[in-house]
Amino acid sequence: MLKEIVIAFQSYFKAHQFIRKHRLWKWIIIPGIIYAILFIVSMYFFGKSATYLIELLIVHTGLRSWVDKMQSSWLGFFFALGGIMLWLILMLLYFSWFKYIWLIVGSPVFGYLSEKTESIIEGKEFPFSLKQLMKDIARGIRLALRNALWQTVYTISILILSFIPLVGWVTPLLALFVECYYYGFSMLDYSSERHRLSPSQSIEFISKHKGLAIGNGMMFYFMHGLIVIGWVLAPAYAVIAATISLYHQKEEFVN
Repeated sequence: MLKEIVIAFQSYFKAHQFIRKHRLWKWIIIPGIIYAILFIVSMYFFGKSATYLIELLIVHTGLRSWVDKMQSSWLGFFFALGGIMLWLILMLLYFSWFKYIWLIVGSPVFGYLSEKTESIIEGKEFPFSLKQLMKDIARGIRLALRNALWQTVYTISILILSFIPLVGWVTPLLALFVECYYYGFSMLDYSSERHRLSPSQSIEFISKHKGLAIGNGMMFYFMHGLIVIGWVLAPAYAVIAATISLYHQKEEFVN
């Protein structure tokens, strides 16, 4: 798995060189700007909502008044740290919902970028079919909803674990790995879809290459550390990098 994660990381740098060489910026910048604007607005309201929910929880359960009565600096520290862990997990859950909405809306562009990437690598054009495109979009929506459901189940389970002392400290990391896997899964599925793997076959195939999915998702999140520029570039870079990383696994599609 570690080797595949490294391959996924390297694929982002190859994607950058690929985009520059073949001048794909118009397919990167415009969707990226829309994504960045939606990301900024959503994260603002998600942050407000997460803070409100945590405040509501600690006030109505009486946790805050109990901690104040104990007058223990250590207890106060652990209580504050637990609140931060809970806030981070809630933000990851909110962002995952935002991500799936974006994947559904942007599926035609992402599908095109994945196909364009492979057609350039192979030096051939894939025949266009409007009927097939609509089928592919419908399939993408179904898989996005499926992944959203499973990721929500896992994240809520992790959210419950976050209330356990000590164990709860690692839950944001667990939630991040789940988030990375399912985002990378969505990026890799465009190649599976193009090679006519059924949804069940795609799930089986990608589960054998979890490292590629996790690595792709991790780089997607790392790019968000580049304020504004990373937000604009991250979505398109993710799908092109996923296509490049899977190209060398192509023989498995036909076996």
